[in-house]
Amino acid sequence: MPLGGCVCRMPNSPHEATFAIAQQNNTGREREGYDPSDLLLAGSTNSQVVLAASIISKSGKVLVSRQFVDMSRIRIEGLLAAFPKLVGSGKQHTYVETENVRYVYQPIDVLYLLLVTNKQSNILEDIDTLRLLSKVVPEYSPSLDEEGICKNAFELIFAFDEVISLGHKENVTVAQVKQYCEMESHEERLHKLVLQSKINETKDVMKRKANEIDKSKIERGKLEKGGYSSVQSMGSMGSVGRMDSGFGNDTGISSGNNFGSGSGFGLSAEVDSFSIKSKGRPSAAVSAPSKGMGMKLGKSQKANQFLESLKAEGELIVEDVRPSANSSRTAAAPPTDPITLTTEEKLNVTLKRDGGVSNFDVQGTLSLQVLNQDDGFIQVQIESGGKPEIKFKTHPNINKELFSHENILGSKDPNRPFPAGQSGDGLGLLKWRLQSKDESDVPLTINCWPSVSGNETYVSIEYEASSMFDLQNVVISVPLPALREAPSVRQIDGEWRYDSRNSVLEWSILLIDDSNRSGSMEFVVPPADTSAFFPISVRFSATSTFSNMKVVSILPLKDGPAPKFSQRTQLVTESYQVV
Repeated sequence: MPLGGCVCRMPNSPHEATFAIAQQNNTGREREGYDPSDLLLAGSTNSQVVLAASIISKSGKVLVSRQFVDMSRIRIEGLLAAFPKLVGSGKQHTYVETENVRYVYQPIDVLYLLLVTNKQSNILEDIDTLRLLSKVVPEYSPSLDEEGICKNAFELIFAFDEVISLGHKENVTVAQVKQYCEMESHEERLHKLVLQSKINETKDVMKRKANEIDKSKIERGKLEKGGYSSVQSMGSMGSVGRMDSGFGNDTGISSGNNFGSGSGFGLSAEVDSFSIKSKGRPSAAVSAPSKGMGMKLGKSQKANQFLESLKAEGELIVEDVRPSANSSRTAAAPPTDPITLTTEEKLNVTLKRDGGVSNFDVQGTLSLQVLNQDDGFIQVQIESGGKPEIKFKTHPNINKELFSHENILGSKDPNRPFPAGQSGDGLGLLKWRLQSKDESDVPLTINCWPSVSGNETYVSIEYEASSMFDLQNVVISVPLPALREAPSVRQIDGEWRYDSRNSVLEWSILLIDDSNRSGSMEFVVPPADTSAFFPISVRFSATSTFSNMKVVSILPLKDGPAPKFSQRTQLVTESYQVV
């Protein structure tokens, strides 16, 4: 064996082990026909002092051995195998001498830490070396048994090399041995610092860009608000400050997107005339909404700064993307065509957990938005292929006979145009409502099956989607009992996210179409009452509606070609629950 070999046992099983020999060349000579260790063991004064450092069991099985002289494997195994026979049970000495070598040892639990030295070595220095090794071994093998030593054999060999060099003890401490073995690199640490600095700089740039975007949104909102005020105050026929066409709202009481209370549909707001104001916006004076909107924008900016500070502290901030009516309007791109018609249906559904429909209500609107005043002299030809149970209600200033006979939405006075404006929700022309108890009308049904088994609760959730709609951005929110960690999701069709603050498991499906009309999810939580998983909330959107409302054409009331128009259609959930 070349100089500086080592022997360690690497276990194949708890009861059997095989030898693995690692070799490292230091200095020395190999001559054919003799063992160089014979000269060293004979006591040459110029040879190394420590011949080997080993860890063996009390039965003599070699676990780790690091040789610092050039000796054969058979020779070191013979020396180590002879040691247990030389140690007497009643003796308290820490060394044993033979004709050629000295054994300096220390028991560690059920093992021996052993130094094999020549007889000319300094016993005090050997004991000091042994004491240092006894402190090093637990640092690399917390478990001082055969399995632990064999598992960390190579780490121990590297540590032995740092303590003993060429047979002599190095002037090192345990901390220095650990530092040398870790081989920590100053260049690597510097590289990591530079990389982290670049990451922090990128985050700062992202924050600045986000603040700039927020400021630009605020400025754009102020400009749009100013344009909205000017539209509200301009006269249609050269009047002083208010349109006398019957589409303006002198009292400013309500929005033109709602039915009157006497319509029989039970909707909340009262409508006397058309208005192009957004829902929930006060209309007593032009300046009042401007102040209110300014306050809201400032609050939004503070909220954004607060979210940015939370993100900087490492919090995971996930913005809510609930496809509600207001958010869908906000996310919609501003109209670019001269005329834009928007068909929107809001879905309010309450399903029973055991099956059946508790509430099913659809409320729809058809809104008109005209960019230029000259394009307001029009009529709208529509068609509806939806359910016959749907009841339609036109605005009071719409010609009802023309609508009932020809499906045309036009003003009672053809000489008065529809009002123009770029902001707001548009002008409500038509409303409808559908109520049903038929489960076949439900676009998405949810079945939840919680079952307690031992110390766990298994929850299986299934969805089935109707073929009537292709649903987009589906999110099924399942409430959970208070948990210390996220639930264990065993199987899922889609993606999931655990909201630990609200204790809600969100199941997300990007698109439900003919390829995945049904799907399931299974997860496991600690024991809990089955009622803790209800009510389940669902939100989604679709590009088709129950009414199948379509705009066929735009009919101009003045000479010239019909203005270009576009139509937007969406179905959104306002409240969709399984209770």
